[in-house]
Amino acid sequence: MPELLAVATEAAKKGGAIVFDYFETAIKREIKADKSFVTAADKDAETAILKEIKKHFPDHGILSEESEEEKSTSPFQWVIDPLDGTANFLNGIPMFAVSIAVLKDGVPVAGVVYHPIGGAMYSAEKGKGMTWKGKPAHVSEDGCEHAMISFGPGKKEKEHLNKMLLNAESFVKSKRYLGCTALELGFVARGGTEGFICIGLHKWDYAAGVLLVEEAGGTITDFEGKPWVFGSSDYFIVSNGHIHAELLKLAKMAM
Repeated sequence: MPELLAVATEAAKKGGAIVFDYFETAIKREIKADKSFVTAADKDAETAILKEIKKHFPDHGILSEESEEEKSTSPFQWVIDPLDGTANFLNGIPMFAVSIAVLKDGVPVAGVVYHPIGGAMYSAEKGKGMTWKGKPAHVSEDGCEHAMISFGPGKKEKEHLNKMLLNAESFVKSKRYLGCTALELGFVARGGTEGFICIGLHKWDYAAGVLLVEEAGGTITDFEGKPWVFGSSDYFIVSNGHIHAELLKLAKMAM
């Protein structure tokens, strides 16, 4: 039986190739009930990803953004976002990714985030570290005076986002709102940025990314500073550890 990470990697590449082919073309978009977008790129990429996974693991459960959840008696569940950052994608902004995680008994044990523009693969297995473009990577050592952070708000959390954006530079050097949670968590994991605050997103947005951060030596807590457990809440703080106390203060101020 192939390894979970190998299948996730191949599935992400196949989905990413489809997304890449659609990028900067005139494609129709639909508006879902939550007012987010879905396109043919999302749907076709998801089809390719699911086909690859089911070829090797037909009995595993599936939770994917664009489909009904497929439950299973297996302890394994695949959590998939075939195109994270759809709004960026639609507007020709190359900040989007394919995100695939594998949970075992509700805990991420393998995950990949693939950025089709440039072909950068972020990957991790529980207990085995994290790689970026095939090489081991780690969170940064920078403190608040050099730190850049970003934010991932849910649809109903723009008020809290705006408060954090307004106050962020009292705690860190700079902030961004990039619109692609999977990649933003990858940036923290590889040492590109120093923190990320999740404000009410979905599991498929962050399932792979949080494993990347954990395996890269990062810190993840809830807004009270207590250890965050996957599935316990969609509100959490990610950092390189060095700036975590300041991000807790920022979150407390805004919520």
